Amino acid sequence: MTSLQPFLAAIQSEIDKTVYGESPKELYEPIDYIMELGGKRMRPALTLIAVNLFSDNWQNALKPAVAVEVFHNFTLMHDDIMDAAPLRRGQATVHEKWGDDVAILSGDVMLVAAYELLTTVDDKYFKRVVKRFNRTAAEVCEGQQFDMNFATRDDVTEEEYLNMIRLKTSVLLGFALELGGIISDADDKTIGLLYETGVNMGLGFQLKDDLLDVYGDPEKFGKQVGGDIIENKKTWLLLKALEKSKSSSPELYKELQSWISTTGKDAEKVAAVTEIYNKLGIKTAAENVVNMYFEKGLRALKSIEVGDERKLPLKEFAAYLMARES
Repeated sequence: MTSLQPFLAAIQSEIDKTVYGESPKELYEPIDYIMELGGKRMRPALTLIAVNLFSDNWQNALKPAVAVEVFHNFTLMHDDIMDAAPLRRGQATVHEKWGDDVAILSGDVMLVAAYELLTTVDDKYFKRVVKRFNRTAAEVCEGQQFDMNFATRDDVTEEEYLNMIRLKTSVLLGFALELGGIISDADDKTIGLLYETGVNMGLGFQLKDDLLDVYGDPEKFGKQVGGDIIENKKTWLLLKALEKSKSSSPELYKELQSWISTTGKDAEKVAAVTEIYNKLGIKTAAENVVNMYFEKGLRALKSIEVGDERKLPLKEFAAYLMARES
């Protein structure tokens, strides 16, 4: 990711010097903590890369780019509470260290901080930026609610799942690119293409995450492989396996349903369900869908009327996401 390093380094520097508040320290320490846990920083990078399509002055967009990252981490802080997650990026989650009440309140302050960082946008773009940010933030919450609803449903469709991950994950990547286009004074068609690029890359990214959860290298993936299988999480892989086995192999469908209802045999369950996926060709099917969404994103990028040299960092970023193992 050679061409991306200047963007990532500048983002980290801006995050390091961002002050959210000082007192009471119990309110602000958790914010510094979660922001220091790292992550790919792909959302703010996308905003800077989008600005770089049109101008060399991408450093001027650092604060609104960081706003996107602060909002993203706000959602993670609250998601961890809802999921009762003990770890985030290999470290204790905020609610584990400080308790649910502090995590909720600190998360609320992060949302306020995201808006504060967005106020640095030029006045002529501010209303449009905030309107789009508000819509995106609501959609992320809609996606989270759909995901929670799916846990108690046995009739989730592939289409519903794709819509859920589009809302929960992809629209924020779309907004990150769209934001860069808006504050660069790009025309509406170009801004729409940037959003389309980001949304499709986001869908590819999340589907690749589902794939890695089953087939990733545990040492590289950074979390337990097979976790989605153990939790019966309704990923694209599980939904496709249920659909294919129901129509083509009643025995495999019955076996898969049996493992879904099994608890307390985690290692056996992961091995057995993975073998069912292998028999049904789910890995190849998932890889094809991942590639399809990334290719759709790259087609939208190709339609943007700027020089190929300007597009290189975004192409490189897409290639990195497609090839990632963690």
